[in-house]
Formats: sequence, C-alpha cells, structure tokens
Amino acid sequence: MTSVRDSASISMFRKAYSLLGFVALVVIATMGLAVVRKYSDGDPLSSTSSGGPGSAGSETSAVPPIVEIRDSLLGESRALRFATLTSEEALRVPGFLKAYGEAAIRQPAVHTIVRPDSIPFALVVVRPFSAKQGERIGAYRLGRWPAERWLMSRNYYNPDGFVEVTPDNAMLPLSAHFVLGDFVTHDQKDVWPKYVVLESKLIDKLELVMQALQRRGYRADRAVVLSGFRAPYYNDRGTAEGMARASRHQYGDAADVLIDNDGDGRMDDLNGDGRVDLADVGLISVAVAEVERAHPSLVGGLGTYTAMGPSGPFAHVDVRGTSARWESGWWKRGKG
Repeated sequence: MTSVRDSASISMFRKAYSLLGFVALVVIATMGLAVVRKYSDGDPLSSTSSGGPGSAGSETSAVPPIVEIRDSLLGESRALRFATLTSEEALRVPGFLKAYGEAAIRQPAVHTIVRPDSIPFALVVVRPFSAKQGERIGAYRLGRWPAERWLMSRNYYNPDGFVEVTPDNAMLPLSAHFVLGDFVTHDQKDVWPKYVVLESKLIDKLELVMQALQRRGYRADRAVVLSGFRAPYYNDRGTAEGMARASRHQYGDAADVLIDNDGDGRMDDLNGDGRVDLADVGLISVAVAEVERAHPSLVGGLGTYTAMGPSGPFAHVDVRGTSARWESGWWKRGKG
C-alpha cells in the first residue's frame, strides 16, 4: 500500500522529469537553429568531388562546405570556370581544407563548386611533376622536358604538375568556350588517364581575343583548338615538321586556334570577302594585339600560318610572358 508521502514523492519526480525533458527539447532546438544560421549566414556553396587515379565516380557532400571562389579566379575575361592547384595552392584557397580534408591537397581530383551566381567552378588538384617516372605516369607516355635534358632559362623550367584527364572529366568546362579535352595531346587515344599541363592565363587570353573580335563586329561564337598541350615525346616527333624543340605547347601556355562558327572544322571567312585566307587570321592577330595592350600580364607569342591541312589557316597564341611574333604577310589586306 502506497503512503501519502510516497505519492507526493512520485508526483514531484514526474514533474521534475517533465521539466527536464522540456529543457532538453529547448537545448536541441537551439542547437539546430544555430547550425542553420551558421550555414545560412556563411553563403554555403554546393560541392561535388570527383577523381583520384582511375576514379570515375563522384560524390556530393552531405553538408555543403564553404569554399570561397574569389572573383580574381575568373580571370580578366570573367569567363574562366576552373583553377589548377598544387598542394600548396590548394591550402591557400579559403575553406578548401575544411571542406575536403587534408588528404585532398595531395589527391588529383576535380572539386566542383557552384558559386552564388549559379556558375559552376572547378578546383582541379594536379598530380605533381615528381609523379612522372622516366617518361611516363602510369601507362601514359609524356617524354622528357627540355630542362630534364639540358640547362634552360627560368621560362623553360619543368611544369609544376599535371591535370589528370579521364573520360568522365574530358568535357569539364574551362571557360565559356573551351573544355578540358580541347587541350589533350593528339595521341595514345586508348590510354587513360591522360595528363595535361594547362595554364589558366592561356584560356583567359583566348576568351579575351574572342571578346575583342565580337566588339569589332566579327562573329566569334566558337573556337577550335587544333593543338593545345603537346607532350615532349610527341613534340619531338614533330620537330622535322616545324615544331620547335622548346615549344611553348609543352608548358600548357600555347594553342593553335581558329574561329569556326559553322562547325565545319575550317577557319571561317571572318572578314566576309568570300575567301578564307590569312586576311581572316589577321583579324585574330589584331585582336591579340588589343588584348596584350590592355593586359600586359598576358603578353606572349603570336604566329599566323597558311593552310597546313583541311582546317585552313590558323593562329598560334601563347602567354610566355615576353612578346614574340612570326606572322605571315596577311596584314596588307587583313589588318583593321
């Protein structure tokens, strides 16, 4: 039989237990609200990571990490959609380490961030140059850079690292008009992953050249890269055909390009005179000169070539850091 005193004790215990439960609920709700506010105030960016050698998959973060993509990474053209990062550079990206962990700075991968303006931006962690064993990384043959064979000036030092290209990331947008696969060496078609040296300054300059053409009233909706990165062993094979032994193509800062709006694989008649010739490529030269005057940090080489195949005439553009010119006699008819 329960006494009056026991009944009072049980009643007090039940009240205390109910109060404790209410306090716990308040604490949990407060903590949940704090988490929501933290990510809301921090302007979180969605993130997808893919990569690792031979990795074809991707995974989406459970909690959106806060990684800051500064406007400077968009380039002078404001059209860049990627940045290549060594381990040291990855550490300097605000929020990268917190978002992906320490292992990510050493693991080749593509980390795609969606900026507040809804434009995807790829942070590409490169494989270091030291990963090359002899002439190869894995099954992919690269060859030996000039500085591995003889003394070279600083402008021809070995590159810092390589972008790992897989069938899944070959269509990764680098900018408004170019994708990663545009710059792969034209060889070893069945060997994956492939490796590319790529300078964002080159892509930035090409975008600015297209913008300059458009400002002058010429249609420049689509560009074709005839030759982007050339691995040294591949470049050496072509020296008899006019490829320079120390070609800038080996350093990821040069490309042979043409404007091909109609998608037929040939240089377009940009000036509308009914012919496709060096006068049309000359308009690219004029645009390059305009870009270099406005952006001295993008100064480099410019060469114009007559038809060397079915694609017709084309232009070589690079960002070597010093001005170099080897132009054909287009300008009497094409400059303007």
